[in-house]
Amino acid sequence: HALDYGRIALEDTMNLLRANGIDFTGTGFNEQEVFSVKIKEIKGIKIGFLAYTEFGSIYWKPSTSTSGVASIKIDELEKVKKEIKEAKEKSDILIISLHAGEEYTQNITNFQEKFSKACIDNGADLILGHHPHVSQKIEKYKEGWIAYSLGNFIFDQKFSTATMQGTLLEVLIENDKIKELNPKEVKISENFQPYLK
Repeated sequence: HALDYGRIALEDTMNLLRANGIDFTGTGFNEQEVFSVKIKEIKGIKIGFLAYTEFGSIYWKPSTSTSGVASIKIDELEKVKKEIKEAKEKSDILIISLHAGEEYTQNITNFQEKFSKACIDNGADLILGHHPHVSQKIEKYKEGWIAYSLGNFIFDQKFSTATMQGTLLEVLIENDKIKELNPKEVKISENFQPYLK
């Protein structure tokens, strides 16, 4: 929804985030920034972040001088693979945020599976999915992990039980690798506030 109110609103949001010391990924003021890894060093471990969305029109795409978002189609997977390999060279752990899938179903789409597994095959350690508004499966794939959809966290979708809950992940890191994931079920109150079950 970063471009719901156009580029002026997107750029205003990015400027406000920067002014308050908050990093963002998957969007930026130009193509290079949109597709660049953001790295945070925590206790000597370099954790890299990239973000992509399956959705969006051609008008959402950034250029060398225009802001946009990392909207990717399945036929652009080679570009993503290259970015992931380059990002992994700079990171001990690489996390990909993926906005993809079909809303309100626990079924995984072909795009989610193909894209997520390609990310792991090329160096990503963890895929964090969102968009379906319901929790979907978490699986170990080769040396990485895929959480296809974490569901809702703070959201006002009272029309079903599945949309009034989500998944919070505790990620345990040891020796510069993800040792294990501990999913925790989150419920959303009548006031749309999350709490651990």
